[in-house]
Amino acid sequence: MAIKIEMLRCFCTVAQTGNLIEAADRLGRTQSAVSMTLKQLEDHLGKKLFEGERKNRLSPLGEQVFDIGLRQVRQYDQTVLNIEAAAQAEQGLIRIVSVPSVGALLFPPLLAHMTREFPGLKIELRDTDTQQVLDALAQDQADIGIASGYHPLNGVRAIPLLEDSFGLVAASDHPLITRTEPLTIADVPTAPFVRNTLCDLIRTAAFLTAVKSAEITIHNTHSLINLVRTGDWITVLPQTVAEFLPEAVSFRPIADLHDKRQVYLYVRDRSQFQDLTEQCSDFILSCDFS
Repeated sequence: MAIKIEMLRCFCTVAQTGNLIEAADRLGRTQSAVSMTLKQLEDHLGKKLFEGERKNRLSPLGEQVFDIGLRQVRQYDQTVLNIEAAAQAEQGLIRIVSVPSVGALLFPPLLAHMTREFPGLKIELRDTDTQQVLDALAQDQADIGIASGYHPLNGVRAIPLLEDSFGLVAASDHPLITRTEPLTIADVPTAPFVRNTLCDLIRTAAFLTAVKSAEITIHNTHSLINLVRTGDWITVLPQTVAEFLPEAVSFRPIADLHDKRQVYLYVRDRSQFQDLTEQCSDFILSCDFS
């Protein structure tokens, strides 16, 4: 007997909910049908996936199967969505994933251009962190990606798009923003600092020393800005972020911080609508991000 995707879906749902009743309700199946599917999977593997009769604790094998199976179920579901979207996109489909700081600048003019030039074109836009941009490209969930740093991917071209300097981001009335003398790395540890994932792109030793004691990291840019605007915290971000900061928050260069964030455009070499992908990437490369 082959392991089928619905068997993995059934197992993963039980593992997530911790009991057969809720899993059956979520799957739209009877409790006995879910129980039978689990038994078939365990019989095929020859080992138990749960500890004891209750389904709230995975066995060592169950933990491995859950990790692998959940990825496969999600990838399968995404593949189905991609197929259905492509079938409905008579004029073509472009899927673009970008880091938020660049997406906020790029998406408005890109949408205006592509919808004007290609009436009826379906466009999917998503902003997320660099790792998820790369994952989307690798799993054929995106045709075009925009991410921080250079990351080789098989079947994907990486093209330099822009670079920007890092600077301090704080409330507009924060003393480090309002002071008249230049800002330096030595000033950074004088206020509570909150890290973000883009700080990992900075290699200047003095900066790494200055922020090594930071205990808080926020991955979501929107949440980060909301914290900074309270006036109690500061952070460091690339300058493109300054383009969409609220009035209560400001960006200021740091005189002796010379690191730059490198942003790359990633283009799949083979997509369902390759001509549209190439024309879309050409427009992105023509944009002025300065």
